[in-house]
Formats: sequence, C-alpha cells, structure tokens
Amino acid sequence: MNILLENASILDVDRAEVGGEQSVLIADGAIAEIDRRIRAEADRVIDLRGRTLMPGLIDAHVHVTITSMDLAAMGRKAPMLVAHEAARIMEGMVRRGFTTVRDAGGADWGLAQAVERGLIRGPRLFYSGRVLSQTGGHGDFRGQGTEVPLCACAISSDGFAHVADGVAAVRKAAREELRHGATQLKLMASGGVASPRDPIWNVQYSTEEMTAIVEEANGWRTYAMAHAYTPEAISRAVRAGVRTIEHGNLIDADTAELMAERDAFLVPTLVTYFAIDEMGRSLGFPEVSLRKLQDVLAAGLSSLEIARDAGVEMGFGTDLLGETHDQQSREFEIRAEVLSASEIIRSATSVNARILGRESEVGVVAVGARADLLVIDGNPLDDIGLLARPETGIDFVLSGGEVVHERGR
Repeated sequence: MNILLENASILDVDRAEVGGEQSVLIADGAIAEIDRRIRAEADRVIDLRGRTLMPGLIDAHVHVTITSMDLAAMGRKAPMLVAHEAARIMEGMVRRGFTTVRDAGGADWGLAQAVERGLIRGPRLFYSGRVLSQTGGHGDFRGQGTEVPLCACAISSDGFAHVADGVAAVRKAAREELRHGATQLKLMASGGVASPRDPIWNVQYSTEEMTAIVEEANGWRTYAMAHAYTPEAISRAVRAGVRTIEHGNLIDADTAELMAERDAFLVPTLVTYFAIDEMGRSLGFPEVSLRKLQDVLAAGLSSLEIARDAGVEMGFGTDLLGETHDQQSREFEIRAEVLSASEIIRSATSVNARILGRESEVGVVAVGARADLLVIDGNPLDDIGLLARPETGIDFVLSGGEVVHERGR
C-alpha cells in the first residue's frame, strides 16, 4: 500500500529543528521520496496540515512477557496465556507511538515472528531471549530453600533466565540464545530490585565470564547489554566490552567518564521505580523488593545529569512490569525534570537506533528508512507533553508503512 503524506513539518531529531512543509511518499513499507511536492499515485493521501512528522519511538528496555507485578503468580502462568497477555501489552505500546522495542528478557523468536507476520499489532521486537545470571544473581528467582545439583555442567533454566556459572557454562548459555535468534545478549552484572536474594550492591559475574559472553555476542555480529546499578558493576561490564548499561542509577562521575571513553551507552529506566513505589504493594510486588527499591529510586534523576555531563550517550528505556506498562510514556515527563526535550527525543529515536545498529533504518525520517512514523499535533521540541500524553498528542502511528493507530478510531 502506497501512502502520501502532504504538508508535513518534518522533525530532524539530531539537529533539533522542524523543517518547512514537505510531502513524504511511502511505498513497500519504506520512505520512497521526500520533496516539497510529490506527484505520484497513492492508495491513501493524508494532509497533515503542517503537523509534525517524526520518527517512531524506540523503547530499548521492555519486558513484554512479564505481565503481572505479582512475580510468584507469573511463575504459575501458562505460556499460552502469557503470550496473549504480551500481545495486549504490545498493542498498547504501538498506540503510544513505540514502533520498535528491545526486550530485555523473556520474549522470544515466536513473539517476534507473530509481530512480523501481522498476528500481533505491536512494535517491531528485538529480543534477548533468556537472560544470563550467576547463581544467586538477578535472574535467579529460586527460593532460598530450593536445592539443586551442584555439578559443573549444570545450567538451570526457566522462561526468563539461564542461571549459569563459569566460562564454559556462560558460553553454552549464550550460544543457546544466539541459536534461537536473540538479537543481543543480556547479562546480570549487579543485584537488582525484583530478585529475592541479591542486594543492590552485589557485583555479579567475573570479568572472565562477562568477556566470554561478549565474545559470543561479537561472534554473531551483535553485542551484550548488562543490568548494572553500581560503579563497580558498571565499570567491570564496560571493561569486558559490554555495549549498553541498563539502569545505572548509582553511577558516579569516574565511571561515567569510563563509559564515554569506551563508547558505551547508558539506558536509564526511571519510570519503573516510580510506578513500583506507587503501585507495587497493592499489585503483589514482593516486600523484599519494595525495600530494595529505595536504594535506587532517589538516585535516578542525578544519574542522568552525571552521564550527560560526562558525554555518555543515553538511550530511552522503561523496564515496566505487569499492570504498570501503561505508564510507558511517563518516562518523557520524568526525564524532563533534568533534560531538554531535544535530548529526550534523541534518546528515544536516533540514539536507540544506534544502540540497535539500525541507525539508517529507524529513528530517522529519511529516504530509504523504514516508514515508522508519528504525526504529532504540535511541536514536541516545545512541549514534550505531546509524547508524554499520546492519547491527545499523537494523531497517527505508522509502522512499516501501515497506519496502525489513528486517533479517534
């Protein structure tokens, strides 16, 4: 289907400017032509009347298959039920303007294929598969009294994680996810909020283990991302070659400088901490996790300032769980307390596109790029609230050249 968008004010996210009215021709799912006037046959013509046309949004840290904040209940859910719940979550994401997401643990090849084949109307999915965690790490949700065989070859796996220790085991686990088509690998480098046993300050995986995971990712021409909060965990991961640090709430200036030197990206996920703090207890989030939350909640905004001042490129992530997924767009509003609108928009478009290694394909309005586009009723550089409140700010969402959401319909 060919679509012609007329009288569009195109947002250049890297220059932070909106250009004069242009026409954009979309053919075969991509942007075929941009000019002041285009004379071409089209199946549909949409007059934007000067409204802003910008790239579709990218969320670089989601968990579409964590469909409940009650993590104990999640372990009892049937996989087919989770798949249907994930489909509903992804439909909400694309309505909010997120045409691409990177899943940070849990989603798989089947869910990505369901989107590609049009069985789910959702964002394009870059998935990590199962995360890699050490015993007692952020991916190990086994109860304290659970006994497991301690043989050197053992890797304990569930739908979310491979618990693997030692270089040989992490290589095997990494290769298994890459065999399943994982578009990147996710490893746990520090303690976390949701996991039951590990304090936030716990540094996880040795340099040798991390390096092995990075090597396996590089062998498939992809990269590793690492969950990490503290300077010790972040610096170990970055020195091992990890490409993106997830969260990073407790980062300090020296560690931020190291990240900038190594061209590592930071993907903050502030909204999830606010959402858990406000709603977690009523939704069954574990009490031990609610106590750990306070270790990272207050530090979130200052981590953005530290990273920005050091020149670290920051992506856009949300990390929302279960019933809080509908707060995804609130991340724009939270970041606006310390960052400019242009910085935030870049993080959710061109920076995230570079993280994914798809910078000429998504995150940009340009000839040859995938036609993932938003029509905004106003200029988001002047009012970031247009993206924070998509139900009133976003008029159209196009994904791969198809109108997947139209306000009022």
